[in-house]
Amino acid sequence: MTNREQTGMAQTVLGLIRPEELGPTTTHEHLLIDFKVMYHPPAEATDLHKSLQPVSLENLAWVRYDQFRSRDNMEILDEELAISEALLFKRHGGKTIVDATTIGIGRDPLALARISRATGLNVIMGAGYYVGAAHPDGMDEKTAEEIGAQIVGELTIGVGDTGVKAGIIGELGCSWPLDDNERKVLIGGALAQRKTGAPILIHPGRNPQAPFEILDVLEAAGADIGRVIMGHLDRTVFDDGLLLELANRGPYLEYDLWGWETSFYPLGDVDIPTDAQRIAWVKMLIDAGYGERIVLAHDVFAKTRLVAYGGFGMGHILENIVPRMRQKGISESDIDNMLVRNPARILAFT
Repeated sequence: MTNREQTGMAQTVLGLIRPEELGPTTTHEHLLIDFKVMYHPPAEATDLHKSLQPVSLENLAWVRYDQFRSRDNMEILDEELAISEALLFKRHGGKTIVDATTIGIGRDPLALARISRATGLNVIMGAGYYVGAAHPDGMDEKTAEEIGAQIVGELTIGVGDTGVKAGIIGELGCSWPLDDNERKVLIGGALAQRKTGAPILIHPGRNPQAPFEILDVLEAAGADIGRVIMGHLDRTVFDDGLLLELANRGPYLEYDLWGWETSFYPLGDVDIPTDAQRIAWVKMLIDAGYGERIVLAHDVFAKTRLVAYGGFGMGHILENIVPRMRQKGISESDIDNMLVRNPARILAFT
């Protein structure tokens, strides 16, 4: 496939489509994921025993309070379960899911294609690598140019011998501070963007300065910052002034933890906000003139985020959040921007 064929089109796991066909889009999910790299076993024997049990109604509250201490919670491997959860998104009007699973956390191109066929949903697959802790052996020897060439291949030829092509670079996983291999992946992603015109999706480190450091690295490598989605802002940047400073740098701003209402966050010294706070931040950004740079998602990465395990699932934004946004004075045009027009713009190759 040539870049000329991709230009102006969005690339799903089943092929190229026009951006206007994407419809309501969630820009950061994991239909299938092997997230054991994020499993944090408790030190105490009794809690360790709990952590090795399957997620069930009996332990759901314990697991939900700290999602990373349950091993079973870190795996969504059942294709039929993924199909049923994706159909809940479709039932509420959704049309496109960006699956942000990259190398190191169980990306499965052929399964994503089967899920797309089974549900009738557009699925856009990510290219590249997750955080350094999930990197495969041999990353120390890879150069940024080699990583970039690999990503270009995933976007233009397909992943391995599957023939299934990625449609976005990322989520590129970053820690705080960046490690050397994560920095190489960012540079490789920038090089791949320059060759293909694909968008880049970022998983920033858990520090308010992390998004700025990442943008600096990408910019120095020649990336188009206006074609970058900065994810996980709702666990990273809490100061309005800093948020506006980030918005002014030009990336797309992704609020992607909708439905995560448990304030305890075991991975950093922050409190996870509520959906009400997320709505307030989104409205502040819209009022400041950034309504055409916001995208939304749930980042379903664990069983407890699924409806089948007591979570809100991938239909939550469309079912519950959009009506609340209307109540808070966010216009239909701005809602349409965040769910339809903005994703269509960023997901189309340039």
